[in-house]
Amino acid sequence: MIRAALALFISLTGTQWVEAACRQALALGLDVSGSVDAREYRLQIGGVAEALNDPPVRDALLALPGHHVDLMVYEWSGSSDQRVILPWTPLRDAATLDEAIAQLRTTERRAASPGTALGDAMQFGARQLATRSDCRKHTLDISGDGISNFGPRPRDIRSSLQNQPLGPQGLTINGLVIGTEDAALGDSGQAEVGALAPYYRAEVILGPGAFVEAAEGFEDYARAMTRKLLRELDGRAYAQLPPARDQ
Repeated sequence: MIRAALALFISLTGTQWVEAACRQALALGLDVSGSVDAREYRLQIGGVAEALNDPPVRDALLALPGHHVDLMVYEWSGSSDQRVILPWTPLRDAATLDEAIAQLRTTERRAASPGTALGDAMQFGARQLATRSDCRKHTLDISGDGISNFGPRPRDIRSSLQNQPLGPQGLTINGLVIGTEDAALGDSGQAEVGALAPYYRAEVILGPGAFVEAAEGFEDYARAMTRKLLRELDGRAYAQLPPARDQ
């Protein structure tokens, strides 16, 4: 039964993708617009590092030797304000993953424009993913705590990206929305997430199985990112892949 399933998998995707050394290119885009203060910035960056170091996430990232995940992380705010803080890194072993986590933990915030140009952030992430054409799967992971107020509309960018030729599965865009954590505002943080999640579903996410994860404030960001990565890194479809050929 496994052989039959694998044969079908190969016939549908093509052997060049089954044998690809890079099974997934994953780009994480982090909102550093004016609504994100210094403390929230550290919680967001630290939350990504904590999520990557979570034992089940580490297992998912390193589960298939010979079929690694390529990871990059960037910050975004205004229309022309995006910065790569972790260049494309093939996570082939635990040491490389540890180095990526350490680099994120020591990243310092820079001055950034206050705007929230979500459409431009999506376009930037998609361009970065297009450079990883040898990977089988391409996933863009956008975090944000508000709606777009500068640049092109996210829905227009999403429409332009729908047919981007990235491997057999095309481009997937998932969202992580962040609500407020101000206790003085009572239940409004929950309400904010409740309003922002539908916006991301309508304007941002793209591809079969795309989804929106929610963090109830930046204090909850690490938990939400961990949950999100575990959904994005489901490697069961690759469990029976042959060893990758030496390049």
